[in-house]
Amino acid sequence: MKVKNIANIDEFFKAIDACKGRVELVTGEGDRLNLKSKLSQYVSLAKIFSNGEIPELELVAYEKEDIDRLIHFMMNDK
Repeated sequence: MKVKNIANIDEFFKAIDACKGRVELVTGEGDRLNLKSKLSQYVSLAKIFSNGEIPELELVAYEKEDIDRLIHFMMNDK
């Protein structure tokens, strides 16, 4: 799923952390990084966060409840 214009990064990570299964960030090169890992969160996304907002990410979640949680976050992120 594509996630766009994430303004509240802290809440985004809280939504990721609340997921039960694996949630991956797909890089431009096609690599998949486990966003449940704090190290991956900080290291792999540091460049994206440099301006305080995430313009667009491609995420893969494997559990239906996690997909629903992320969709709910995207619809309610202000």
